Amino acid sequence: MIQCTGTIRDILQHKGNQVWTIHPDATVFEAIQKLAEKNVGALPVMEGDRLVGMFSERDYTRKVALRGRSSKDTRVREILSERVICISPQHSVEDGLRLMTEHRIRHLPVLENDKVVGIVSIGDLVNWVIHQQSQTIRQLETYIAGGYPG
Repeated sequence: MIQCTGTIRDILQHKGNQVWTIHPDATVFEAIQKLAEKNVGALPVMEGDRLVGMFSERDYTRKVALRGRSSKDTRVREILSERVICISPQHSVEDGLRLMTEHRIRHLPVLENDKVVGIVSIGDLVNWVIHQQSQTIRQLETYIAGGYPG
C-alpha cells in the first residue's frame, strides 16, 4: 500500500479554511437551508467562539424527519450531536481517516487552541489520499522510464 503523507493543515491550506456555522437557537429548518446553500453536509454549532456541537444531515433525518417533528419548530440545540470528535491541524491525514472510521462520522472540526480553524470531510481526506497516490505513481513511472538523472 502506498503511504499517504500530509497533515490536516496541508488539506486546509489546499481547500481553504472557510467554516460555516449555526447557532444552537436557530431552527433546524434554518440549518438545513444553510447546508443546502453552502453545499455541505454538517455545520459546527457555535455559541460565540465556543464549539457546542455538530449538526448534520444525519441528525436531521434521524432526529427530526423520522420522528415526525417539524424542522421549523425544532431548535438545533434539541438535536445536535454534543459529543464532537475534533482534530488538530498537526494531525496526519491518516489520523483523520482513523478517527472518522472509528467514530463513524464524516466531518471533523479542526481545533487549534480551542478555536475552530477549519473543518474537513471524509471527501477532503479521500481526495487528498488519491492525489498523493497519483503523484507517487507518476514519479515511479517517470523513474522506471528513465526520467530521473543519474
